[in-house]
Amino acid sequence: MLDLEIVPERSLGCDAWEFVLGMHFSQAVAIIQSQVGTIRGVQVLYSDQNPLSVDLVINMPQDGVRLIFDPVAQRLKIIEIYNMKLVKLRYCGMCFNSPEITPSIEQVEHCFGATHPGLYDSQRHLFALNFRGLSFYFPVDSKFEPGYAHGLGSLQFPNGASPVVSRTTIYYGSQHQVTEIKGNTGTGCTAPLPELPLTCYRQQLHLRRCDVLRAPQATRGVRLHMFTEGTSRALEPVQVSLCRVIRFGDSCQRVARCLGAPARLYYKADDKMRIHRPTARRRPPPASDYFYNYFTLGLDILFDARTHQVKKFVLHTNYPGHYNFNMYHRCEFELAVQPDKCDPNSLVDNRGAVSITAYSKWEVVSRALRVCERPVVLNRASSTNTTNPFGSTFCYGYQDMIFEVMSNNYIASITLYQPEGTKPHYAVNSIA
Repeated sequence: MLDLEIVPERSLGCDAWEFVLGMHFSQAVAIIQSQVGTIRGVQVLYSDQNPLSVDLVINMPQDGVRLIFDPVAQRLKIIEIYNMKLVKLRYCGMCFNSPEITPSIEQVEHCFGATHPGLYDSQRHLFALNFRGLSFYFPVDSKFEPGYAHGLGSLQFPNGASPVVSRTTIYYGSQHQVTEIKGNTGTGCTAPLPELPLTCYRQQLHLRRCDVLRAPQATRGVRLHMFTEGTSRALEPVQVSLCRVIRFGDSCQRVARCLGAPARLYYKADDKMRIHRPTARRRPPPASDYFYNYFTLGLDILFDARTHQVKKFVLHTNYPGHYNFNMYHRCEFELAVQPDKCDPNSLVDNRGAVSITAYSKWEVVSRALRVCERPVVLNRASSTNTTNPFGSTFCYGYQDMIFEVMSNNYIASITLYQPEGTKPHYAVNSIA
């Protein structure tokens, strides 16, 4: 049984780890993966067809805890403890819920102090006792309803019949809209979404916006608006904003100087049949192109093995149901494409360009761009697991871009490449 500390408006955790409001989905998953054997039977719940309108949920049924993430920002907005019997809970070191301690009205008031009168839901016979950033829910028998107007504490219960907490929620802000949790999806939960906490920066760059820089019908590079952790004059951690421009033809040294060391260096797969060639032992293998993976930016940058210059960008949208989900943060890109053929459409702006973001649906984009070519089917599988439970995706080429599209019509990634024979565009003062 987990023994956890509640910090209202902030977190739920212990000395070794904690789930913090505002943290990214991938950071919560990393915590759970580090507790293999302690946290078991975890479920990830999402909507295949409506990933932007239904909450993203991590459910831990053996511990009675549910983490509810905003589907757009993919950051933690509500922590819910829906089975109080499966977990021990403390506040400021004082235990108020355990197999030996029942979380009754008196116990909650003793531990947390006085509060405003509870709010009563007559349809569900449920009282909500609200503190700042924290709410307790008590099921109350309908025969005690007449006295509810004066608050939960004013009700008179026979000995041993005092209601106990059935559910606890931790959220950001002073008020939490009492809404029904529909099943295990978290649909209908509303609460203010905090910024990514400084404790979750981990000295990494995080993306605010990515502007794709284009000539009329060719990509030049990307402008990255980012933030990270810095230090104030008082030596306290503060948020620092950065803006960097990366273009085709930039060297790997310059990219590392602008963005720091990548989270991972990945070499493109070599020909696995080379070992069977007669000359394999006499001739050294050719050099491989390589990627700089920046997971918190949702960005991959491919370098040419010979020149060590940028030749490709890959922007990831991190939708649930994709093979690479949870590997990257969502790249909040803004891409304006000048179509080959003009077609009046709601996506076309006053410059005649089609505006594409990480939230655009391919059926609308393809109609505006008049993409009629058949797609290439892409089916990913790892070397250890040859099956892909998420199914294939479809790749559409247009100008110098490749759109990878999921079966629900959302764009999984966009690859921006430099066509053969095109000279890179260099600019002075490209670091903004």
